[in-house]
Amino acid sequence: MGFVGCVVVILLFAIFIWRGILIAIKAKDMFGSLLAVGITGLIGIQAILNIAVVTSSMPVTGISLPFFSYGGTALLITLCSVGILLNISRNSEKI
Repeated sequence: MGFVGCVVVILLFAIFIWRGILIAIKAKDMFGSLLAVGITGLIGIQAILNIAVVTSSMPVTGISLPFFSYGGTALLITLCSVGILLNISRNSEKI
């Protein structure tokens, strides 16, 4: 993908984290807010750690890049988590 592709992937993860925090802020109840922060943090930290390992900023941890790396179970759990995040967004307050 090259440099441009890597920048696009990093920007997409940054947008995902930003939208996840907005969903957490707009959630109706405290549980939805905490769940949204947890899911966003889980996927965001996993992406940041993987990017740090690829750039040799950290030792190899074995954490896969969400939505991209090989592994059916990790992809299934990540997509289920995003589905829960979308459900919180659908039931949140509209501004």
